[in-house]
Amino acid sequence: MHVPAARIVFSADDRAEIASATTEILSTGALTLGAHTRDFEAAFAAAHEAPFAVAVSSGTAALEIILRSLDVRDTDVIVPTNTFAATAFAVLRAGANPVFADVSPDTFALSADTVAAALTPNTRAVVLVHIGGLVSPDVEDLARLCAERDILLVEDAAHAHGCQHNGTFAGSFGVAGSFSFYPTKLITSGEGGMIVTADPAIHEAALIYRDQGKAGFLGNTHIREGYAWRLSELHAVTGKVHLRHLDEFLATRTRIAARYDAAIDGLARPGAPAPASRLRLPPGDVNNYYKYIVMPRPGVDRARLKKELKERHGVSLSGEVYEVPLHQQPVFTDYAGGALPVAEDLCSRHVCLPLHSDMTDAEAEHVLTSFAAALASLDLDGAA
Repeated sequence: MHVPAARIVFSADDRAEIASATTEILSTGALTLGAHTRDFEAAFAAAHEAPFAVAVSSGTAALEIILRSLDVRDTDVIVPTNTFAATAFAVLRAGANPVFADVSPDTFALSADTVAAALTPNTRAVVLVHIGGLVSPDVEDLARLCAERDILLVEDAAHAHGCQHNGTFAGSFGVAGSFSFYPTKLITSGEGGMIVTADPAIHEAALIYRDQGKAGFLGNTHIREGYAWRLSELHAVTGKVHLRHLDEFLATRTRIAARYDAAIDGLARPGAPAPASRLRLPPGDVNNYYKYIVMPRPGVDRARLKKELKERHGVSLSGEVYEVPLHQQPVFTDYAGGALPVAEDLCSRHVCLPLHSDMTDAEAEHVLTSFAAALASLDLDGAA
């Protein structure tokens, strides 16, 4: 059996509906910022209990627009070092300086303590990234810290479609949240992003920024330094159709994750170090398991583990989150500070088991037996 790292799920009915809508879009010539975009925005806002949603060209654009609307120019913005480079790129392009912070080993995310350690006199905002779909249980403490210091909390929820902590959806803990619809994401429009917010001012600014900073769609009076951040109608209808499956996808992924949880916990043996550990979800919370993160014990060679799984068992692991922290990447040399040991360790060791929105129990079982066998094989090689 072969289990790929990712699988994009569109049913035959979905494809037929999108094809029909595409024909309609192309025949009318209404190719951007039309009815499908408005429908997609309304549906996404409703699914996340957000007052406002604005569809844009990418998750990166969504985050940059939020930061621009908050006017972070010439200030410091704290970001976790174990995030995709786009998080920090958005900060830079909004005119601010990224300040890299360490994270909690239990959540792969910022906490009040790690943010407090990274604060500067010029800190204007914090970008909390919900890695792998886990909304950190530290989010409320972090929000309190930001409120006490008059710092803006922004959420990079690129991984977190449908995710919740204590009944609150990702994107609603700070002033605004950004989502991505890149092909591998739980919900995809091919390319695209979404801003969610309860702030009418951010909502209004986002509508202007995404369309070249124009005061209105049909005019050419520019009131902000915007960009071509529009989402096409072709992308919008794709996202709108896919979004209808959110609850179904969440149910499947939760079921498979429960199998993974039990199996990873079952690897432990009394009196011996656990071969691997996993992140834990607070009771009642919702994780979409965009990434199912596992920490092999210290000393396991990740490259050999991945090679063993792929070549001997046909299991391709998902990409890491992330394999090299940003403060160690050449493009951010000018912004790198000191060591961030927790993130450095997490980035160097973790793996992500494949988990798909239509995954079968047989595939999950194959992944688990293969993972256990690969770990055992590496242990034997090490002993030899």
